Amino acid sequence: MPTSPVHDRLAAVRARVDDAATAAGRDPADVRLLLATKTQEAESVLAAVAAATSLAASRGDDGPVLLGENRVQELVAKAPALAGPVAAGRVEVHMIGNLQRNKINQMLPTVTGLETVDRSSLADAVAERAARAARVLDVMVQVNVSGEESKSGVAPSDAVALARHVAALDGLRLAGFMTIGARTDDRTAVRAGFSTLRAIRDEVVASGAPGTSEARELSMGMSGDLELAVAEDATIVRVGTAVFGARPPV
Repeated sequence: MPTSPVHDRLAAVRARVDDAATAAGRDPADVRLLLATKTQEAESVLAAVAAATSLAASRGDDGPVLLGENRVQELVAKAPALAGPVAAGRVEVHMIGNLQRNKINQMLPTVTGLETVDRSSLADAVAERAARAARVLDVMVQVNVSGEESKSGVAPSDAVALARHVAALDGLRLAGFMTIGARTDDRTAVRAGFSTLRAIRDEVVASGAPGTSEARELSMGMSGDLELAVAEDATIVRVGTAVFGARPPV
């Protein structure tokens, strides 16, 4: 049966994840792919959803396809095309980019999760808007495990306190933690960062604090370092160009 280039690239990435999970003694089904759709047109995103659905069906997986948007304006533009699949439970959409407080209301109607909460003031604002909309939004605490100034995220030393704050808020459900790996060729350093996030997750889940017992998600690892992330217990791996090909000029 003929396949598309997106399907073939997606299958190749899925095979990498499966191999990494098996090497780590994990069940490959415990690691989900998130398709990062930055700069992709709605038509391309829907084609990728179809390919991902087909691939998942061949593996006996009937779960929703997970998409990630970096920019609220792109999310809003694609929302009409995604409304049907989201409503049917075939697609979940996470916000994976920086979020400004004045964009929260635009984000909420489409997303099922927010991965980039890095300060209590943002958590408070999202919680208030979600509660007002009679929603409980899954959120992750973003942690800057590398300490690089170019990256967003709370410092590892402050992550547990922020997670407990998030977990106590009405309107939010603490789902886990997210990070971006260090930008270096030193794979030992990259893996150490992922290990730090896993340790933070484990500390929070074991704390017994209200709302923390289900915060098991670890969204970490991208095309270049996904094997290291899977070895450190990643549950979500974010991939973009490895599936869609080189991004078009912005």
